[in-house]
Amino acid sequence: MADTSARTLRLLTLLQSHRYWPGEELSTRLGVSARTLRRDVDRLRELGYPVEARRGVDGGYQLAAGAALPPLVIDDEEAVALAVGLQAAADGALEGIAEASVRALAKVVQVMPARLRRRVEALRSVTVPAQWQTDTAARIDPDTLTAVALACRDTERLHFRYRAADGTATERHTEPHGLVRLGRRWYLVAYDLTRQAWRTFRLDRLAGPEPTGARFLPRTLPAEDAAEFVRAGLQGQPRPHRVEALVDAPAATVRQKIGAWSEVEEIAPGRTRVRMNADALEWPAMALGSLEADFRIVSPPELAALLAAWGERFTRCTGSAEQAESGR
Repeated sequence: MADTSARTLRLLTLLQSHRYWPGEELSTRLGVSARTLRRDVDRLRELGYPVEARRGVDGGYQLAAGAALPPLVIDDEEAVALAVGLQAAADGALEGIAEASVRALAKVVQVMPARLRRRVEALRSVTVPAQWQTDTAARIDPDTLTAVALACRDTERLHFRYRAADGTATERHTEPHGLVRLGRRWYLVAYDLTRQAWRTFRLDRLAGPEPTGARFLPRTLPAEDAAEFVRAGLQGQPRPHRVEALVDAPAATVRQKIGAWSEVEEIAPGRTRVRMNADALEWPAMALGSLEADFRIVSPPELAALLAAWGERFTRCTGSAEQAESGR
């Protein structure tokens, strides 16, 4: 990489995406000698980036938190706004970018000086988010979220306390693989070293995550990706209601809207079978209604009764509104 400016920018990107890089690996990535790498690191330091060096056989570099935010095209106020905004997106305020927000938040927090971290925490502590759903059990501590994200990114073993659905508390030693946001919840996919098996952990039941400093070689996940592993595990859990419906819409359209929470099967052109497990029937009712297509409930009959009751109520509301309008 002959262009010095482009190489320096590439070096900065690598340092921001990883907690620690061995010097030899960085040199290989950049296609330069160890001596050139040292000059590039010195150039970053002159620009204000706090690059730490470790000497010896396993020597290398990492980007550390400094006394000031490294020179970026943002000031302190914008840095605080950025961190708070990323946290809001990670909490689900903006659909579709939650996972990317967690990765970006981890990078920002890593190099943010203590004085700015305190401002972010103060603002976050006095801000009450307004949500349509009041699922307090699924609220995630921001520090927990970023600590787990960093451990996944750095392939660093993670220790934490975990509370199961029945309230049983255990200590877990894991090799974290990745984070998945499904519905309104966050899940950690990790290899459990005590049980010698892959596991899924709900982040709202996880506490005190502590990176151990021990690195590991990533194992092969027994699924196409982390999201598929979480979905398979959730589908295997017993749920009170098993829902099946026939929808007059193409399978691709149905998958795009509710495929993350259901099994979608095309049975004819423009006609789809939908199956889902649910703790309560209200959610499948809203999910099917969101498809904006005709559908028929196959099972359970309780869902059909719920929709009939909703339909009567909505009709009465509409009728009352028309009567009130005509009476004016």
